[in-house]
Amino acid sequence: MGIWILRLGHRRVRDQRITSHCALVARAFGAKGITYSGEKDENLEKSIRKVVEKWGGPFEIRYEKNQKKIIKDWKGKIVHLTMYGLPIQDVINEIKGCKKDLLVIIGSQRVPGKVYNLSNWNVAVTNQPHSEVASLAVFLDKFFGGMELEKEFENKKIKIIPLKRGKKVLKV
Repeated sequence: MGIWILRLGHRRVRDQRITSHCALVARAFGAKGITYSGEKDENLEKSIRKVVEKWGGPFEIRYEKNQKKIIKDWKGKIVHLTMYGLPIQDVINEIKGCKKDLLVIIGSQRVPGKVYNLSNWNVAVTNQPHSEVASLAVFLDKFFGGMELEKEFENKKIKIIPLKRGKKVLKV
C-alpha cells in the first residue's frame, strides 16, 4: 500500500514554491510520489528530481494535464484534504485501516465540487484557513504515526548527522 499526492491546478509563476514544498513534504513524510496538474513546470520537476538524486528516494514527480483523468482512473481510495472536511482525528483510524493505495488530493485554486463527491474522505486538519503544505505534513504524520521520521532513503549521496549544536553533513 502506498500514498500518492495529487496537487491540483499548479500555476508556474504563482505556485512554484508552494508546489515544490508540497513535493518536498510528500517525499520527506513517506509518500511514493506526487502528480501535479495545471501548468507543466519543467523547473519544478528538475528541482524535485535533483533533491531525490542528492538526498535519496524512491520518490517520483509526474505531470498530468487532465486532473479528472487521474481521479477517475485511480484504483485505490481517495482522500481530499480540505478545511471543509471531517476532522482528521475522527477519520484517521478508518483511513489507516484501508488496505488500498491512497491518492491524497491537495488544491491550489478553487477545488471543483466533483472532487468532494469523488473522494472517499474529505478530511480537515483544521476548519480554519491554512496551507496545503501544513495539512499534507499533518496528514502524513498522523497516517504513518511518526514512523516516517525514521525513514532511511535509498541511494542518497548525502546524509545529515543530527547534533545538539552545529551542522554535520556526510557524503555517502
